[in-house]
Amino acid sequence: MLERATSIFSPRTKRRLRRPTVTQERMNVNTLFVPETIDYDGSQIRSLWAYRQCGVEGDSIVAFIGGCDIPAENIVDVEDLRAGSKIFSRKMLHFIVEHFDRDLEKAVLRQRLLTAIARDALLGRCPQCALRRKGDDLFIDDAKLSISVATLTSVSSKIHLGLNIDSKGAPVKAAGLDDLGVDAKEYAHEVLQAYSEEMAGIYRARTKVRGVE
Repeated sequence: MLERATSIFSPRTKRRLRRPTVTQERMNVNTLFVPETIDYDGSQIRSLWAYRQCGVEGDSIVAFIGGCDIPAENIVDVEDLRAGSKIFSRKMLHFIVEHFDRDLEKAVLRQRLLTAIARDALLGRCPQCALRRKGDDLFIDDAKLSISVATLTSVSSKIHLGLNIDSKGAPVKAAGLDDLGVDAKEYAHEVLQAYSEEMAGIYRARTKVRGVE
């Protein structure tokens, strides 16, 4: 007859093993609002900008306020380049996103998700606004509120979303956050948090469903 195996664990340890403490892993998107003025010239779309300039390592979304004037050599959207478009704003709220994967379709989906988050947050602050989203652009009626681009670097995917604060002097019919009475800094913090939480929720959703045949 085989002898019953003797456990090497005490009763207290066995009770703890039956109820393990699990540290849940989540996709961490670091957020930062930079209080200093930074003028966007397209160089911020390069890889590791948040780490090199702001010390933010890993997947991140960084916001700052500053002008926007992109020289032709830094324009990523070839359609804009071929059209000779002037991309300029006196004052914008900028969001720079970096994820360390290299899937352009996923980057475009994240870009549109960020734009939708920005729209929802803005409607929460200005419910009477005639705000609409078309692709990765936001409009107030027919006035352009935002610019955006998604692209790849050699090590990551990058997104830029810029929303006019001051719409005066824009090369196209434009609207700005000042026109809507929206505080850009408070609004920026709301979008930063919402994007980070959305990414964490997407990551968790991938881990809690079973496969099907």
